[in-house]
Amino acid sequence: MPLIEVTDLHHSFPDGWDALDGVNFAVEAGEYVALIGPNGSGKTTLAKHLNGLLKPTSGRVLVAGMDTAHGSVAALARRVGYVFQNPDHQIFCTTVEEEISFAPRAQGLPPEIVGNRAQEEMRAFGLVEVAARPPAILSPGLRRKVAIASVLAAQPDLLVLDEPSVGLDAHEQEDVLARVSDYRHDGRSVVLITHDMALVTRWATRCLLLSEGRILADGTPGAVLGDSSALARAGMRPPALARLAQALAPLGMPTDAVQVEAFGRAYLELVEGRS
Repeated sequence: MPLIEVTDLHHSFPDGWDALDGVNFAVEAGEYVALIGPNGSGKTTLAKHLNGLLKPTSGRVLVAGMDTAHGSVAALARRVGYVFQNPDHQIFCTTVEEEISFAPRAQGLPPEIVGNRAQEEMRAFGLVEVAARPPAILSPGLRRKVAIASVLAAQPDLLVLDEPSVGLDAHEQEDVLARVSDYRHDGRSVVLITHDMALVTRWATRCLLLSEGRILADGTPGAVLGDSSALARAGMRPPALARLAQALAPLGMPTDAVQVEAFGRAYLELVEGRS
C-alpha cells in the first residue's frame, strides 16, 4: 500500500478560487518527491491536504490508509510532519531543547527516548550550543533548523518541507538537506516544495510539475526538468543545464542530464565517443 494516495482531488476556497483541479498521484515509502511550479500553482494547497490542514472539496486523500477527510490533524501529525515556509509559525517553546522535545513528549514516549531524540537532532543540526536559548532570538537560519529538527524528532512517516532553503547559506543548505535525505533512507518519505531547481536535481528522486491546480508532468527530475514543453505550459524555463543538454541533443547528449554529475559523465562519454 502506498504511504500517500491522492485520488481526483479538488479544492475550492470560499472566495471561489479552484486551487486544485483533479490531482492524482501516490507516494511510496522511501520516495523524495519535489513539488514544483509557479506561484499559485497549488503546491502548498496540495501539501496541506497531506496532513489534514485542508480537507478535499471532492476526491480523496489517504495517508497510510487513513482518509484525511475524517482524520484529525492531531492523528495525522503522527504520520505526517509539516515544516512551514516561515519557521516562526511553528516555534513556541521557551528553549531550543524544549522545542525539539515537544513532539515526542506529546506522543507519550518515555523521557529517556524523548531526551535521546532531542540530543540526536540537536547534534545533527549543530544546535547543541544553543540548546538553552529561546528559539525566538536565534538567527533565521537557526530558527529554520530548530523547526526542521523539532519535526524530525517526532519521526513521522512523511516529512513535508515548504521552501526549506530560505534563510540558509549554501553550507547550511547542504547540511540540512543531507540530514533530511538520511532520514528518508530509514524508509520514510519526503515531499519538498521549492522554486530552487538546484535542490530538486540534487536531492529529489521524483518531481511533480503543477500549474493551475493540475499535474502537468510526473517523473524523475531529469525527465520533468528536461521537458521544455511541459515547463512552458507552466510558464517556466528549463534550468541552465537542461537547456545546454537540449542544445547538445543533436550530438547525442541525453536531455535528462540536468544534474551536474550526470551532465559531466554524459558529456565525457559524448566527447570520448566522438574522438
